[in-house]
Amino acid sequence: MSVATITEAGQYLTFKLEEEVFALDIAKVREVLDFTKVTKVPQTPDFMLGVINLRGSVVPVVDMRLKFGLTRTEKTLNTCIIIVEVDMEGETTVLGALADSVQEVMELDPDRIEPPPRIGTRLKTTFIKGMGKRDEKFIIILDIDKIFSADELAIAQAMEETMAV
Repeated sequence: MSVATITEAGQYLTFKLEEEVFALDIAKVREVLDFTKVTKVPQTPDFMLGVINLRGSVVPVVDMRLKFGLTRTEKTLNTCIIIVEVDMEGETTVLGALADSVQEVMELDPDRIEPPPRIGTRLKTTFIKGMGKRDEKFIIILDIDKIFSADELAIAQAMEETMAV
């Protein structure tokens, strides 16, 4: 969905990674959890922290700061795991996205959303749905379905299956 197709006000869950504010479409968010112990799964990429037990289900957890090339998340009282649904090729994968803190659920009108920046052809920005504007600050609206590659989601699914046994 490009910014051009955002014609109605949408609700977004905002969260922080370092000093930047990001947002996810609330329809993709299942719940927000306090940080809990993550079981590391060997031979997975650095940004894949491991898995958690969510009411009997195995859920892979991703450090969003590492995924975006930032420093590893330092655990604080505000650190949380955002449980999201990622759709790729007709399959839904449930993931935990580790964030520094959750801010709020906010509504953004389409006229407050700019297209993602064009930063040449070498940088991949297809996972940015748009740039929301609020109080002279930008909020990076993410398309959770485009953040992870098919290979990364396959690793996440394999983590679920391995740990569920």
